[in-house]
Amino acid sequence: MLTPKILTTLPQSTPRSVLADLVAGVTVAMVALPLSLAIAIASGAPPATGLVTAIVGGFLISALGGSRVQIGGPTGAFIVVVYGVIAAHGFDGLVLATLMAGVILVIAGFLRAGSLIALVPEPVINGFTIGIAAIIALSQLPDAAGIVLAEGTPADALERVPAIWEARGTLDWPSLAVGAGTILAIVALRRAFPRFPGLILAVAGASAAVALLDLPVDTLGDRFGALPATLPVPALPEITVARALELLPSAFVIAFLAGVESLLSALVADRMVAGRHRPGAEILAQGVANIGSALMGGLPATGAIARTATNVRAGGRTPLAGIFHALTILGVMWAAAPLAGYLAMPALAGLLLVTAWNMSEPQHWRAHVTTGRRSDRLLLALTLVLTVFADLTVAIGVGVALGLALRLRRRAPPADWTPPER
Repeated sequence: MLTPKILTTLPQSTPRSVLADLVAGVTVAMVALPLSLAIAIASGAPPATGLVTAIVGGFLISALGGSRVQIGGPTGAFIVVVYGVIAAHGFDGLVLATLMAGVILVIAGFLRAGSLIALVPEPVINGFTIGIAAIIALSQLPDAAGIVLAEGTPADALERVPAIWEARGTLDWPSLAVGAGTILAIVALRRAFPRFPGLILAVAGASAAVALLDLPVDTLGDRFGALPATLPVPALPEITVARALELLPSAFVIAFLAGVESLLSALVADRMVAGRHRPGAEILAQGVANIGSALMGGLPATGAIARTATNVRAGGRTPLAGIFHALTILGVMWAAAPLAGYLAMPALAGLLLVTAWNMSEPQHWRAHVTTGRRSDRLLLALTLVLTVFADLTVAIGVGVALGLALRLRRRAPPADWTPPER
């Protein structure tokens, strides 16, 4: 079914439910603001692209999607892919790859491909999620500790770890204090006030301390300049056949990640609100959202599990909450863009370190190691290792192929089955 969920929920809305969605949307926006900036920076993109993605992608995912409470925008899972595409093809290449991914997802939506998520082995999803979390953490350690790496330091884990160790002498204690303080504040606020958007309070508090104490700590404004206060004008990237073929593998990876993460998030949301999402509409919305984000010069967008859960806990129950979330970020961007320049880079790095830790779901590590089939544990480990030390495209391809092969192998043929004569 491709009908957007908002067409079902809107006629049932009341002033009270709209107010609840408004409060939830504003709450989620306060979480999404610093996170969107941090994800864009970690991806090697301009900070403003994170806000553009949260506004455009978030609005379209909620307006057209098949989930009642899904919140869309940039997510940590894309950092590795986006960083790699920008490094290899430039930011224009990323925009074209995102546009192509959007088209792929739209086609998948019309073909009712949303149900195919059941074919992706869970160990593969867990393996590359933990691997991505490890890469994010590795990329943010220098900023969190104020370590200055040599120019041109590669992003590959095998080369980045020795580079960080060699640059340990540049560690900056004020930066380390700000990064560590932000992490502690996020964790403390989350435990003490789970419904409160502690992310923005922790990052804002750490950044205010940097400004008031005049600490020699890098800020977003120092590194990237002022943020724009308005959305960019829509524009098509340069499209050629050769360029499209070159970026096709990256487009498929973006589409795969967007589809898988959005459907997983929708499944989690279903359990939280006792609802049922529409996979076809959700995939179609992801496609339109990525096309829209690309036309506005944004990053890949998808459903965000953590922000969706925050929305539910804050009282959001219809897609209006996601629309209010996008409009709130737009309003803050318009009214307070200059203030973003004061955000401390170690604080944003600390935020992403917490995000990476949560992405890896440490509460499930013991189960990954001790329960289930031995083949599933090996598949998870292989996907994790390939994600960190090889390439995400390779990890997904090898993991899914091996997972499907294992699934077919477990389906023993009937006892009376005999091979056909050729």
